[in-house]
Amino acid sequence: MKKIAVFGKPANGKSTLSKKLAAATGIKLYALDSILYQPNGEEVERAQYEETHQRILSSEEWIIEGFAPLTALGTFYRRLEEADTLIYIDLPYRVTYWLVVKRFLKGLFVKPEGWPEGSSIFQGTRESFKVLKLCPKFWNHGFLQRIETLSEDKTLHVIRSVSELNRFVERHVTSHR
Repeated sequence: MKKIAVFGKPANGKSTLSKKLAAATGIKLYALDSILYQPNGEEVERAQYEETHQRILSSEEWIIEGFAPLTALGTFYRRLEEADTLIYIDLPYRVTYWLVVKRFLKGLFVKPEGWPEGSSIFQGTRESFKVLKLCPKFWNHGFLQRIETLSEDKTLHVIRSVSELNRFVERHVTSHR
């Protein structure tokens, strides 16, 4: 594991898992939101995002957690092609909706894991719900088949429950320490 892409729906534990992997392996973590957004929560220029993304992909080791704006899906697929390890967190929608609400409530007191400084918890939660509404069009069986085909020469982990996520952390994070 030297180039790791962690992706999935909002609030599925990507940031938390990635942070633990980075701490255990010593591989630098890049939260996609931190290269997509300025500290005030506004998006950076697309060219700047793409340049930063490409520079990260060109480095020898990285963990990138997150997805991509729907207008920049090409960067998402480039990341998957460059990665040697794919971690797809695909929790059920009812769990995901609950986790978005839980993150919002907790975020009223503590900045959510992986969120850019200065980002609004209200705006971020609204965006998460918008994205979740669109997710079935993207995160579906056809997507999984494409990922499985793309990962023939990679390690692919598909995590479908909170208990699987916890077991993954125990097996893969604890074993690196």
